[in-house]
Amino acid sequence: MTTNRGISNRGDNNNFSGNAIGDHAQVSMTTPSRAAGTLAGSEAGNQRGTTWDIGVVTILSEELRAVIRELKLERHKEPGGLYFYRGSYTTPESTIRIVATQSQSQGQRSTMAALENLRRHYAPQLWALVGVGGGIHDEHARIGNVIVSTDIVYYENRKINPLGDVRRRGEHRQAPAPVVHAVNAFFADHGTPARINGQPSDPASAGFEVYPGVIGSGEAVIADRDSEIRSYLTNYHEKVLAVDMEAGGLSQYWQENSVHGVVNPGWIVIRGVSDNADEEKGHGHHELAAQNAAKILRRLLPYLC
Repeated sequence: MTTNRGISNRGDNNNFSGNAIGDHAQVSMTTPSRAAGTLAGSEAGNQRGTTWDIGVVTILSEELRAVIRELKLERHKEPGGLYFYRGSYTTPESTIRIVATQSQSQGQRSTMAALENLRRHYAPQLWALVGVGGGIHDEHARIGNVIVSTDIVYYENRKINPLGDVRRRGEHRQAPAPVVHAVNAFFADHGTPARINGQPSDPASAGFEVYPGVIGSGEAVIADRDSEIRSYLTNYHEKVLAVDMEAGGLSQYWQENSVHGVVNPGWIVIRGVSDNADEEKGHGHHELAAQNAAKILRRLLPYLC
């Protein structure tokens, strides 16, 4: 009888690796070295078994920098070329894993794409939209204050009738109940408004106030105190305190993904007031507003997770 000690194959496109032929043959394998800056095993962003608690979406570079500084996140590049910023925050009860990203541009559509990237690579348990917004309430939404929102009014849908008669059809969405309860608990502990003191070691830092409120969201950059959009929002809901261009996309993305058979992440919007959506609107207070919003995200983490 003849014993075949080789490799027999039929057909095309055969691929063999890690093989040894003959008596007493052995294969020695070594583990490939990892590139600097990457994480192995369960630390890799898209590895199964890794739970990411919060996915943060920012729009402006100032917003992303503020989140990175406040939560001490580190940059990570996915093989496909996307950049994320990852880290953890330890509370007395748990260690919270956080991943942040920046959308390509302002607006609802780019925000929804950033959320999809977070879902595809990290599947966080909660989405947080963190950054700056325009205040439309003279008392509560002063520059530097922060609005924490679990209610969004999307104002863009409308019917245009003859003779310039425009009828807006607002869409109002609320975050899932566990997120609303978490925010309520934060304000129960800290008061409404929650007053955040400045840092004595930093003369440039100043105290500010935090309010729960509704955010109006659409595609308009509002720089007119007499804007029809401002009038519509304040008449629609007296607790609309600020406006932005992304929260509507967040709430819509959540709504449309609620049909999947997996747990749909909750969501929250945290906006530092950088202007009053009037003629003086500018970029001068972006850093301050973004930093204050990032501080409140950190303070909310023990309640949200």
